[in-house]
Amino acid sequence: MKKITLLLLASITLLSAAAQQRSNAPAVKTYADRKVAIITTADSTQFRLTPTDTLQFAAFGQPFENQPCVFVDPAHTFQTFRGIGGALTDASAETFAKLPADKQEAFLQACFDRDKGIGYSIARTTIHSCDFSSGSYTYVQEGDKALKTFSVAHDEQYRIPFIKKAIAAAGGKLDLYVSPWSPPAWMKDNNNMLQGGKLKPEYYQSWANYYVKFIQAYERKGIPVWGLTVQNEPMAKQTWESCMYTAEEERDFIKKFLGPTLVRNGMKNKKLIAWDHNRDQLYQRASTILNDPLAAQYVWGIGFHWYESWTGAPIPENVKRVSESFPGKHLLLTEACNFPFSWKTIEQWHWGENYGREMINDFNNGAEAWTDWNILLDETGGPNHVKNFCFAPVHADTRKGSLHFMNSYYYIGHFSKYIRPGAKRISCSSSRAQLLVTAFRNPDGKIAVVVMNTGGTRMDYRLYVGGYAVEAKCLPHSISTLVF
Repeated sequence: MKKITLLLLASITLLSAAAQQRSNAPAVKTYADRKVAIITTADSTQFRLTPTDTLQFAAFGQPFENQPCVFVDPAHTFQTFRGIGGALTDASAETFAKLPADKQEAFLQACFDRDKGIGYSIARTTIHSCDFSSGSYTYVQEGDKALKTFSVAHDEQYRIPFIKKAIAAAGGKLDLYVSPWSPPAWMKDNNNMLQGGKLKPEYYQSWANYYVKFIQAYERKGIPVWGLTVQNEPMAKQTWESCMYTAEEERDFIKKFLGPTLVRNGMKNKKLIAWDHNRDQLYQRASTILNDPLAAQYVWGIGFHWYESWTGAPIPENVKRVSESFPGKHLLLTEACNFPFSWKTIEQWHWGENYGREMINDFNNGAEAWTDWNILLDETGGPNHVKNFCFAPVHADTRKGSLHFMNSYYYIGHFSKYIRPGAKRISCSSSRAQLLVTAFRNPDGKIAVVVMNTGGTRMDYRLYVGGYAVEAKCLPHSISTLVF
């Protein structure tokens, strides 16, 4: 009996101590006192990144059966968000140069200013020409294997000043990565920058040196380079600048030439991105390269495009397959655009919905960043030297000196303006296929939930965080960002 009494006294003492600890601990903050700001873009309305409501969380129990809900669980975090942006191409730079000064300023503010615009924080540009240039060109003279004539003077007229203004508008920091479309014609087996072809083995080292020369030249001009891709669309024989690599050829070029060349020149910190093509063959390319330790040591991440979606068979799960298999590597969409261009269809709502759907799916499957294609194009969907015209989120009518913002600009803004570099994706699910959702916790602690209604009817739903919820609505064919 004495032993039992002593045990009871010890238990009471421990419980009292635990209670005292709890009383001294700070109270756990609930969502009951938090407000939710809602920003909306919707078809058949004037809402364009428009604040439309402010709600307050209240205690709610178990949802009713068949009740539309969005569930957010901040306790579970995933990849770190790195940014959203667009490509600063020759076409964009030339179009920008044709605008009057006030419209140039308006464009830069709209794209790069976080408070007054949508806050782009990442960008891509090309290593010499691509289809969205006024003509094909390189930075060296014919046959100069040693690259003694290397010069980026061509870019000083339009592209370099444009990129510098973009960096300034972004607050002095813009993660810029660079991509080649083709080596010079004389380095290729088809002696043509266009129509695919392959890099000749005797020029592998010269071509690796070319990337380094380009990065050094741009950085001397005051343009920091964050990263680079190996080759734009290495499986596509195009009527424009293009070059073909099998997975094994890209792997071997990385591990024997490009990777070691970057390291020798003090560029180990540059983010080297492989593949840079569609999601359909994403896993095969990533596994071939990343299962080789000698190649993988140089590769920061895998880039992908969205164009397989335009065959009617989007495969966002392939992004997840790579993320699961190679968790130490990074994934980002490196190019996306709507096409073919027609000014008659520029107001169609599905152009923006394409962006919203693909961005939500890519982020939910592990993507860390998302880079649109041309950030700005003219009234023809160009300039483009092979007439491969397409849409950009912003078009300039250079005849009138005016800017036109497509609904895709606003859809992108629902992510780029409210989800900031350093954010962590958190668990988020929807009880309705009509509502596509993703969620992130920003570095400042605020949570941004993106809810997209793909249907033609309004959807009322509850946004739950634990036992607290707000009752919100999603207009037909709309996208909303909820911030709290």
